Amino acid sequence: MIEIRFHGRGGQGTVVASKILADAIAKEGNYVQAYPEFGVERRGAPVFAFIRIDDKPIYDKSRIYKPDHVVVVDPTLVDVIDVTEGLKEGGMIIVNTDKNPEELKFPDKYKVVGVNATGIAVKHKLGTLAAPIVNTSVVGAVVKILNLANIKSLLEAVRENVPMKHEENTAAAKEAYEKA
Repeated sequence: MIEIRFHGRGGQGTVVASKILADAIAKEGNYVQAYPEFGVERRGAPVFAFIRIDDKPIYDKSRIYKPDHVVVVDPTLVDVIDVTEGLKEGGMIIVNTDKNPEELKFPDKYKVVGVNATGIAVKHKLGTLAAPIVNTSVVGAVVKILNLANIKSLLEAVRENVPMKHEENTAAAKEAYEKA
């Protein structure tokens, strides 16, 4: 079983990102659970989303305490909370950032990959310049980096889960997938 925890803020599309990822993986014939956890439902508040992936039915419905990988949708959270809490040694940390991964100063026991999902979202006019919606670009990178699904399944899941700007969202996911 693979367990992934997403860290983001309300309004960035973190929960939708986990849903898109789960649907793309399910299209490949795997069993998947995706569910969010958040407190006050407001824009800007920290949110978590969890995904479990397996080739057999998943019965565990608990929160993920020891993820295999972590996805950081909002890089400002790195300075606010411990995004590595419970992360297994050798786990992957995928961060939405334009910085070099070495600049993020995570412990050496983790693999760190940066993807400029914000830049991709802005380029494709997703959200606003002040508040870009980065979910599809983040998911494009995650799918490729962790080798979770193929591009066809990813793009189908994006089309099915985003309410508008289908072309822009699929283009952002594809660009992030290709750049990862």
